[in-house]
Amino acid sequence: MYLGIDLGTSGVKAMLIDGDQRVVGSATGKDVATARPHAGWSEQDPADWIRATEEAIAGLRAAHPAELSAVRGIGLSGHMHGATLLDAEDKVLRPCIMWNDTRSHREAASLDADPRFRKITGNIVFPGFTAPKLAWVKNNEPDIFAKVRWVLLPKDFLRVWLTGEHLSEMSDSAGTSWLDTGARKWSSELLAATDLEERQMPGLVEGTDAAGTLRPELAARWGLGESIVVAGGAGDNAASACGMGTVREGAAFVSLGTSGVLFAANARYLPNPESAVHAFCHALPDTWHQMGVILSATDALNWHSRVTGASAADLTKELGETLRAPSGVTFLPYLSGERTPHNDAAIRGAFLGLGHESGRVVLTQAVLEGVSFAIRDSLEALKSAGTKLSRVTAIGGGSRSRYWLKSIATTLGLPVDLPADGDFGAAFGAARLGLIAATGADPVAVCTAPKTAETIEPEAALGAAFEDAYQRYRRLYPAIRAAY
Repeated sequence: MYLGIDLGTSGVKAMLIDGDQRVVGSATGKDVATARPHAGWSEQDPADWIRATEEAIAGLRAAHPAELSAVRGIGLSGHMHGATLLDAEDKVLRPCIMWNDTRSHREAASLDADPRFRKITGNIVFPGFTAPKLAWVKNNEPDIFAKVRWVLLPKDFLRVWLTGEHLSEMSDSAGTSWLDTGARKWSSELLAATDLEERQMPGLVEGTDAAGTLRPELAARWGLGESIVVAGGAGDNAASACGMGTVREGAAFVSLGTSGVLFAANARYLPNPESAVHAFCHALPDTWHQMGVILSATDALNWHSRVTGASAADLTKELGETLRAPSGVTFLPYLSGERTPHNDAAIRGAFLGLGHESGRVVLTQAVLEGVSFAIRDSLEALKSAGTKLSRVTAIGGGSRSRYWLKSIATTLGLPVDLPADGDFGAAFGAARLGLIAATGADPVAVCTAPKTAETIEPEAALGAAFEDAYQRYRRLYPAIRAAY
């Protein structure tokens, strides 16, 4: 048996799989709160991650005690970019500054103006990345900065609790702005530019490598055996790619989660920071990936749900399943800024083209279209970075809406595959990495793609209408930006 632990933005999911990669069971630890004390801020207490992990493991033990006791390997996944700061005694110095926190936009712009960062990392220094957050802490919380012994990413904080080891892996570390992405190692030059040293960084392994063993006291409490291997693991998107089998050149998926991601696997390192595409290491050795990221996907629909007082499910149900031509109302989903392609932390969302006739259904349609158009922006950015896609697979909570998938397929002009029933997300990918680390299995042989249950084709009759609406969407960003 193998265990995947995925630290999400709102909770922790733990999943058990057997040696044939059949899912035995899963459980969640919920209610990880996000604090937003100021505009653009987003923080979490790492103690909540431990509590939620304990809750998830307790749920698995209650439902599958015998299977849990047979676990041989554990894989970790987690949201990326978060700055989790520990002192010399591994005590947390302040709440984690999260991936969607944009307070460090000035520091990010300053670092990005240093040509070494794009040259070495292959990426723009985005405000959500880790390095500018440490620059912000140095500028605004110097007493805390002076005590920093370890800078850890969220899942690697869990690793310290699980194993006592200060280690990370390539896919997650590529999102810090300190990794030499092509060489797959820390850049002492870039660390020095933020007044840090390599000794303050975790050691680096591949995601498929063993990266510690479970503490005996935790193994005993959970009813596990001795010497349980904990894999390097992966950042959440790379872990989802391992779960989806998106590890070979040309394979791609679109993820409709809190944020939106268009992810493509690459056999070689293909940086093109000018397009605001992320060029990161994959969780598998000698593999990279490109990724377009939008900061609000289902988050945009959830915002609309809070404002209207209707659930997200009811809002999409009102639309039905028959795709409609765009109405003329356009939604810009920049509720917390945007990454690809704009790299703009200050921009905010908007509805445009509203009239007396614009009811709730029209607004819901515009929200789904706005996210679809933002994903199209990522597709165009990937094309400019040298990646051509022929189809994508849809994952994430938003993929439950057939209307949304039809909108995305028609906007992208690409078939969208739906995997057969099963959970192939980050927790499953993490469990696969735990299996590989524990057994030494061939990563490519393990990380295969699921069967396709259905393919949603672009609706040709609406293609021109969606293209016109997308071009209008493209024109609105510079107009709104100029007003800001």
